Amino acid sequence: MTSAVREITPEVQVDALLGGAQFIDAFRVDLGATVMSAREACTRMVLDGPRWIDTLLRLRNVLVKPFGLKTSGEGAPAPHGLIGLFPVIGETPERLVAGFDDYHLDFRIVVDVDGDAANRRVTSTTLVRTHNLLGRSYLILIMPFHKFVVRSMMRRITEPRR
Repeated sequence: MTSAVREITPEVQVDALLGGAQFIDAFRVDLGATVMSAREACTRMVLDGPRWIDTLLRLRNVLVKPFGLKTSGEGAPAPHGLIGLFPVIGETPERLVAGFDDYHLDFRIVVDVDGDAANRRVTSTTLVRTHNLLGRSYLILIMPFHKFVVRSMMRRITEPRR
């Protein structure tokens, strides 16, 4: 089963997830009758994602290390573990919230699974709150890649497991 990933108007309560967020976007993919938890959807997005995304993340870690920014696996312990480099900070079967706060910016990834038994869907929402010029500059630098990366990761949700 493959379904198109489409950008949608975000439908989350921003203040409850990351008050003051200056950037928010959301993408959705239909699952049909497939049953899937938010954790499974996030795991498919992050861990089963295209290899070129792993290469981009490794490059990102090398480039930001001299600036003292967090890299994969750094930071406070995650109450619900990690999915890839993302600390899971809240979770129900229908919603998983991951992300962390850093010197330059705070971000959250929210993965929601909803719909009725015949028409389930997964929505991935990204929220970012910048703190300073470094955060705003970082956001500007990653924006050309962000939408392409999220779309590619979300396509993995509907593909058969490898």
